Amino acid sequence: MPNNRYKRIKSVLDKRQTDLTVCLDEVHKHHNLSAIVRTADAVGIHRVHAVWPENQKRVTGNTSGGSKNWVETHMHITVEDAIADIRARTPGIQLLATNLSDTAVDFREIDYTKPTAVIVGQEQTGISDTALALADQHIVIPMEGMVQSLNVSVATALILFEAQRQRKIANMYDDSDLCKNIKHKLLFEGCHPIIAKQCKLKGLDYPAIDDEGEIIATEAFWNTLRYKAS
Repeated sequence: MPNNRYKRIKSVLDKRQTDLTVCLDEVHKHHNLSAIVRTADAVGIHRVHAVWPENQKRVTGNTSGGSKNWVETHMHITVEDAIADIRARTPGIQLLATNLSDTAVDFREIDYTKPTAVIVGQEQTGISDTALALADQHIVIPMEGMVQSLNVSVATALILFEAQRQRKIANMYDDSDLCKNIKHKLLFEGCHPIIAKQCKLKGLDYPAIDDEGEIIATEAFWNTLRYKAS
């Protein structure tokens, strides 16, 4: 396996921001879902949350450019479930809802170095009243034209790259607290996808890999992987 691929994947995972996330409140168009996941990957987000009552919308690979393989997408039936999960994973997280209201502030005034979840709404009706009520702060993207709203994926990108800018200044990409087991899983699947698939088929745990990305495994592991069960 090329060593530069291992180093590339490890470098990306070492920068993952586990306390920065996005919650998609019934965003239902595939191209928007996928574009947001792609942006999340680009700014180093590890996990996004998507709310869809029928639980039938899935991220497609054509727009996300393979980002769905690197970003966890958690589906929820209700926005209450999504927000409860977000808060349970990161106690004290600030919930920001994109909404033009009397209490809304410019999105650039927010301190994104704090644990943050950005809630964005669906294409036609925006964020649900429930999500707006549960949010800690409403934010807006100031506009000078006739149109007062942006495509949801574009708006999300603007907000997330502002979060990235602030976090880079604060050196928050120098150290990630991504779980070691998750990091190992992603590293192994990224470096050795064929063997990872065989491990899944045979119910085998992924073996260790060294600092060059090479597999460290016993002969028994390779024998089990090589031969079909009788």
